This record gives sequence, C-alpha cells and structure tokens, in this order.
Amino acid sequence: MPSRSVVIGVDSSTQSTKAAVIDAVTGETLAVGRSPHLVSGDGGARESDPEVWWRALCEAVAAGMKESGVPVTAVTGIAVAGQQHGLVVLDRSGRPLRPALLWNDTRSAPQATALTAALGGPAAWAARTGSAPVAALTASKWQWLRERDPATAAAAAAVRLPHDFLTERLAGTAATDPGDASGTGWYSTATGSYDPEVLALLGLDPALLPEVAPTGAARVGSLTPAAAGALGLPEGIAVAAGTGDNMSAAVGLGLGGAGLLDHPVLSLGTSGTVFAATRTRPVAPSLSGFAGADGTYLPLACTLNCTLAVDKVAALLNLDREDAIPGGAAVLLPYLDGERTPDLPAAAGLLTGLRHDTTPRQLLGAAYEGAAVTVLRALDELLRACGLDPASPEVAARPLRLIGGGARGRTWVETVRRLSGRPLVVPGSGELVALGAAALAASAARGGDPVALSASWNERTPSATDRQLTPVPRDMETWQRVTSVLERAAEPLLGG
Repeated sequence: MPSRSVVIGVDSSTQSTKAAVIDAVTGETLAVGRSPHLVSGDGGARESDPEVWWRALCEAVAAGMKESGVPVTAVTGIAVAGQQHGLVVLDRSGRPLRPALLWNDTRSAPQATALTAALGGPAAWAARTGSAPVAALTASKWQWLRERDPATAAAAAAVRLPHDFLTERLAGTAATDPGDASGTGWYSTATGSYDPEVLALLGLDPALLPEVAPTGAARVGSLTPAAAGALGLPEGIAVAAGTGDNMSAAVGLGLGGAGLLDHPVLSLGTSGTVFAATRTRPVAPSLSGFAGADGTYLPLACTLNCTLAVDKVAALLNLDREDAIPGGAAVLLPYLDGERTPDLPAAAGLLTGLRHDTTPRQLLGAAYEGAAVTVLRALDELLRACGLDPASPEVAARPLRLIGGGARGRTWVETVRRLSGRPLVVPGSGELVALGAAALAASAARGGDPVALSASWNERTPSATDRQLTPVPRDMETWQRVTSVLERAAEPLLGG
C-alpha cells in the first residue's frame, strides 16, 4: 500500500497558531495542533512579539504531527496563512527590533488621515492600491513608527508582514504573495507590484521588502535545515509563499478562479469581515480592495469589534455568551477597540435606548445586534464591488457563507440570519484558514491550482456536514433602529 502524503497548513492568527495536518490527496484533516499567543497593549495599542509566533508554530506543528500519527517522512509541504496588516521590523540577522504592531492597533489613525490626504483622498488611493489608508493598514503603522520611534525605523534591515516573517523562518527566503501584500497600502493592485510613489511618500526603501511571488501557492523555497530541526520535519520539503488569513479562508472554501466567484462570506472572529472572490478589481474607498491568493481579487470589509467585544459585554453582565435575547428598544454599539468600518478609530462603546424593563439578556442581545449590523452594512457595498446588484433577486438568493468562531455559536448564527434575511451556509470544516494554507502547500509541492484542489477536497466531504439554513423575514425594525443610532451618533459621540 503506498504511503500517505500529507501537507501542513498553518493558521497564525491574532490569538493563537493552529497547524492542520491534511491528507494531500483527499483533504482529510488528520489532526490540528494548537498553541496560544500573547497580545499586549492598551489605549489603542495591540502588540505581539514575533518570536512568540515562531515558537507557537513549532509547538503547533509538533502537536499536530504527534496527534496525526503519520511519520514525518510523509510531509511534502507547508504553508503559512497569517493575520493581515501587522508590521514586523527586523535587524540584519532576522530578529525583531520591537514587538509587532497588530492589525487592530489603532494608534496610527492620525497617520492614516495624513497619508490619505497626501495622495489625493480615499478614491485616489483605492484606484491606485485598492484600499484607502486606515489605522489597520501596514503603511499607516510604518508611518507611525517613523514618527514615534524613528531610531527603530532607521535601524530596520527588513520590513515584513506576520506571515512573511514566518515563511522566511521556514525557507530562508524573503517572500510574500499578492493577497497579503495588498493589505499593506504600498502594493498596487492596478500594477501587481509595489507602488514607487507610495514607498517614496513613506520613506520606505523597496530593498527592505520581500519579493512578491505570483500566487500564494508558488514554491518560494525549501524547508531549511535549521527550520527542519526546530519543527521536527524533513528538510527540503516545499514551502509555499502563503498568504493572509482571509485569502486563505477563501481558498479553503473553494472560492476563486477555479471555484466559486462572487459568492459572499461573513467571518465572525475577533474581527467581523465580509468578502468574496471576484474577477472585478475593486476600487470602492469604503472597502479593502485586496488581491486573492490565486490571481483573482478579494474585496473585503472588516470591523474591529465582533466576537471578542460581545464576549466582553457578556462578562460585564455576568452572562454566558449564549444567554441573550433580542435587544428590544436598547441599542448597543460595542466599539470597544475603536472601529475600522465605519472608520471611527477613536470610537468607544455606545449604549442608548434603556428602559425600566430592559433586561441584562436584552443588553447582551443588543451587543450582538450592534456588531452584526455593523458588518452586514458593508455587504451591499461588497456586492457592488463585484459588479453585482444587491437588489437583484438572483443575487439576494445567493447564500451567505458563515465562518469563524462565531459561526459555531447559536446566537451569532440566528442574529445574522434575522438581520440579513439571507439563506445561510455554515461549512462543516472548522479550520478553513489552515485548510486553505494546506491547499497552497499541496500545490507548491505537487503543482496545480489550490482553489481547484480545495474544491475537490470539499466534494469528498459529506454534504451533511454543511448546515443549510433557509432565510427568515428580515428584522427591519431592529436594523433601522441600530443604523439610525449609528448614523446620528457617529460624529458627536463616536469620534467620526
């Protein structure tokens, strides 16, 4: 009987690393190893030591391989999908000069505003790079570092994204992909390369940046002896370029040029995101016009406050996260970390509409509603960016795929169902980012299109593992109450 061939897909997220050991032929998940991260900071700061990510990757791979029971000689490839936008600055030996600034660090909001004006406003940036600067983008964070810690910026011998840093540790090669690069603010989706005018504006030497591979599935090197020793894997196995976490989730879902196009996804995690794979290059200033990992585009809108913010409200009320009911007259916008969509980096949480009969369970329900409405408001704009009419019956009938940790929660699913009025699909695979990374690794090792491969893996999965939820009448009363508060309160109360 031939030996089994496996690949490892790594999901290096804000809170933890997961390493999925995947059968390269069938797509079967044999094991998932996990290791937590540390995030520090307050007052808008969110930082992590990149060395923690590397140690977590090593621990997660070791745990996954042990649980899988397959010999290390069966591993043929590895790829990393990482949290987007983080700023990693390295010295000449490849060691971090300071903790990384994470995607949800909002201290660079003033720099984002100044950069936006410097090149002609949001529309000009969107036409050029796909996205207008916000605090989340790496360009804003680099500018913040130049202004607030110029000595470190001047000492930087390399500038990386989180997944770039880990890929370089694996292969010894400075490489990224178009998907994750498109979240920096200095990569042009119009030209498919770094934008020299933006780099000049940022005072950023292009020699500090990694080479952009054609796709996230491109083989950028082989596992070095040092990395092989740290991970307990064979040296010389394929290392793919990898990509950002959202791009990898799209691959894991089979979204892309060789799979589903223009089908929306809502991810419920620390952040809330809506995205879709499309062949239409997005240029909407209100969206992030990312590239995909496979040569398509991935327009995306991202909120800062989703599951973590609602869990905080539950803890303040001394309730279980599922112990919620609809909010009634209360409106709670849980913008505990500022907000990215809408662009309100200085915002804090806002509660209004309290009555004598308002209950704690309703307040928790209101937090769910505030977070869900915030991310769902961007859905129509996303569809327009794909060249679709959101009011078209055919488009409205397309199911909304619900992924992320929140998709496993009853209240999250029902809140989105009630406020969207759309049919929902909750995929059975719970580790889509790692699964997408595994498809990139398998394609790097054996050739082929990663989206087509992932789609073939999904076809082998029993359809009963996907939950299909029919639409319910949209709760327009709650929708209008929440959006009315958001629109009226944005400038005076939310820092808009």
